[in-house]
Amino acid sequence: MAKFEGYKDIYVFVEQKNGTVAEVGYELISEARKLVASIPEMGYQVVGVLLGSNITDKAQDVIAHGADKVIVVDDELLKDYSTQFYTDALTQIIKEFKPDSFLTGATVLGRDLAPRVAARINAGLTADATKIEIDTEKAKDGEALLLVTRPTFGGNLFGTIVCPDTRPQMATIRPKVFDMAPDEGMISETEWIGEYGPYIQSKRKEIYQAYAKYMIEQGKAYPCFCTPEQEEERNKVQLEAKIRPGYYGVWAKCRNLTLDEMAEKIKAGVPYVVRFKSTGREDRKIQISDGIKGKITFPEYDIDIVIIKSDGLPTYHFAHMVDDHLMRTTHVIRSDEWLSSVPLHVQLFKEAGFKAPKYCHISPIMKNDNGNKRKLSKRKDPEAAVSYYDELGVPPDAVKEYLLNIANSTFENWRRQNKDANIEDFDFHLNKMSVSGALFDMVKLFDVAKIVISRYSAEKVYNDSYAWAKKYDEELVKLLENKDYALKVLGIERGNAKPRKDIAKWSDLKENISYMYNEEFDKITEFDFGKVTDKELANKISKLYSEKYFDINDDKQTWFDKMKDLAEEVGFAREVKEWKADPEKWPGHVGDISSVIRSKLTGRLNTPDLYEIIKVLGKDEVLRRLTK
Repeated sequence: MAKFEGYKDIYVFVEQKNGTVAEVGYELISEARKLVASIPEMGYQVVGVLLGSNITDKAQDVIAHGADKVIVVDDELLKDYSTQFYTDALTQIIKEFKPDSFLTGATVLGRDLAPRVAARINAGLTADATKIEIDTEKAKDGEALLLVTRPTFGGNLFGTIVCPDTRPQMATIRPKVFDMAPDEGMISETEWIGEYGPYIQSKRKEIYQAYAKYMIEQGKAYPCFCTPEQEEERNKVQLEAKIRPGYYGVWAKCRNLTLDEMAEKIKAGVPYVVRFKSTGREDRKIQISDGIKGKITFPEYDIDIVIIKSDGLPTYHFAHMVDDHLMRTTHVIRSDEWLSSVPLHVQLFKEAGFKAPKYCHISPIMKNDNGNKRKLSKRKDPEAAVSYYDELGVPPDAVKEYLLNIANSTFENWRRQNKDANIEDFDFHLNKMSVSGALFDMVKLFDVAKIVISRYSAEKVYNDSYAWAKKYDEELVKLLENKDYALKVLGIERGNAKPRKDIAKWSDLKENISYMYNEEFDKITEFDFGKVTDKELANKISKLYSEKYFDINDDKQTWFDKMKDLAEEVGFAREVKEWKADPEKWPGHVGDISSVIRSKLTGRLNTPDLYEIIKVLGKDEVLRRLTK
């Protein structure tokens, strides 16, 4: 390791444009936080690097997202991205501060910048990574070796790459790879991923117009020259006559214009839109097989809708038909507010000569609001935002698991039969989704989260909670600083047949483990001994236990047998069933004795396994607390 002397910490290039930090920068800060949490013995920090002009105020935002500190280079020369100036600045920072690892987003800017910097400093670079970890075994020997996973052989395989011989270890990371994200579409204002771009509607204008011309040539569409005033007058007349409003039948004034009349108006510069020439009739029915709701019957759609607006861009209906045909979409999964549009969309595909996709309409997630059901609202309900769960510390695994619970009626039974299986193994069926809208229940979500966290190892609980605490809870960070002790605390009732299920979110953790730390336990001034209300008796039980029965080396059965002996000595029933059979005979049972000792050692009446708590606290601390 001598050749890497002085190299330390994980640095993240925090990309920004016009003073707005790119989401990938915050994402990488969060992932770097987890990497650092996995190797506390190294004492590493997460360092953000900001380049630009008038961006100093953004440093606090980066720290708020998990960075320990931020290096800011604020210079007018860096106002806009410049390959030379940005490369010079990052090269100088790396040479001066010697980061062990340096991470950059795999954006257009990052893909241009990172290889140039790596070449300047003669470092290894792994591009387009989808996963980053640190070899925790190597960390025990003082080396923070980065394990970088990326697709190989055209994306058919994934390989893990290490750079053991150079520092810093550099990688560009694909945006949004650490959570659920689309595999195609826009990833920034100017960039996209996928095989069917561009994904910006304005950049596909010529494509839509070509298909509109094709529809006109086939007699399936026509230009409409009606003015807004004419449209308004038509609607007024229809409403006054109590006739269904719309541009159809005899009301479609431009539908039967001759080619010469159309050409003459276009040459004269008369503004126009392009309308679809519907073949539907309202008195006929069409049956659709929806992937979620089953067979549904509608009247045929007969309105000549606008497909190309006067600015040359398409309406949603036409863009849907063109884009989903060209992008080979097989299933369209959308909110059921679009259900009434299905007859129109099916007709559009049919008249264009394309195969329509399978439509699947999802009912909205509902919420119980004072006894009434309503749609979950992103404006009214904080739980509609992903950030809400991040702030609470609900693991993404738990949120996904709960959403599968309300999304598929068969998931709960599947989970019961496959307790340790990955949710990716669940066979999801669209036709098992609720047709009326599932009810969102935070209590149920937290119950699911407790089960999910109960399956985690102590190491994972530590890493994830520590990373969360670095963003949201400095007091918890202090409790977890001693990783070896924290792992013992978090390992209580974990990994056995009935693991503890008292933690639903990382914001619960401090309250659930604080009594295991002397500085927090010593703040307790009042002790509740449950059914043993006589404090003198409680003190007698505690004294007898510490002086006569306590032995830190006892196995669990021996310990519990001694608790029974203690119960008998103070006149309590040895067994709960004995007390239940004749409650008048004894003032209590062995469980009440345990409650006294539990309260003396933790200040609580409800905790995980008392024997395991005693083993973690150790002999000296147990005796100290018993005499408090």
